Amino acid sequence: MLMGVAPHEARRPALLNIGQVLEVLREEFPEEVSIPKIRFLEDKGLIKPERTPSGYRKFSEQDVSRLRYVLRMQRDHYLPLKVIGEHLDAIDRGMEPPPIDPVVPTVPTVARGADGLPAPESFRRSDRVRLSRKELLKISGIDEDLLVRLEEFGLVAALPTGHFDSDALVIAEAARELAAYGFEPRHLRAFKTAADREVGLVEQVVAPVRRGRDSAASARAEETISEIAALSVRLHATLVKAGLRRL
Repeated sequence: MLMGVAPHEARRPALLNIGQVLEVLREEFPEEVSIPKIRFLEDKGLIKPERTPSGYRKFSEQDVSRLRYVLRMQRDHYLPLKVIGEHLDAIDRGMEPPPIDPVVPTVPTVARGADGLPAPESFRRSDRVRLSRKELLKISGIDEDLLVRLEEFGLVAALPTGHFDSDALVIAEAARELAAYGFEPRHLRAFKTAADREVGLVEQVVAPVRRGRDSAASARAEETISEIAALSVRLHATLVKAGLRRL
C-alpha cells in the first residue's frame, strides 16, 4: 500500500484531462472530435466528467468509452443526440441498446435472372440514392486518390448537385475489388469504351421508337431499352466467358 493512500484510492485508474482525452480519440475520429465538441457533449448531459476544486474536467475510462460511442453513432449511423442519449441511458441501466440498422444509402437489390445475369427489370430500376463524396468514399471503401482517378477516366461522375448515385457506388466498389488483382482505372477505361459503344447501338434501335407520335412512345422506348440492355449484357458476359475458356 502506498504511504498515506487508502487501498481503494491506490487501485483507482488515473483520470485524464480534456487534452489527453482528445489525443486518445483523435486517431479514430480525426474529423469528429475536438475540445469544443467534448464540452458540447458534456453540456448535453451525454458525459459527466468529474471536476477538480479548481473546475478542471477529469475524465474516467467510462467517460472516454461513452464519448467513443457517441462519436461512432454520429459518424457511422447519423443518429441524433437525443437518440444516442436514450441508448446511453439504457446502457446505464444494464440494458442493451437497440440494434443499429444502416441508415445510409445502400445499393438497391437488383433483379437477376435465373442464370445470375441482370434481368430487364434491373435496367428499369430507378432509385433516389444520393451520396455525398464523403459517403461514397466510406461506403465503397475506396480512398480519395482512387475516386479522383475514376473521375479522370470518366468511369464515375458526380451529378449536377455534386452528389453520386448508386451506379457510381457499384462502379467504385467494383474498382476497389479489381484493384486487388492489379487493375487500375486506366485499365478499366476499356470497359467504359465498350459500354459506350453498346449504348450507341441501343440508341440507334430505340431512336425511331422514341420519336413515335402516340402517348405510349416514351414508355415503349424505355421497355425496349431495358430488354435490349439485358440481352446485350448477357451476350457480352457469354462472349467473355467463351473467350476465357480458350486461354
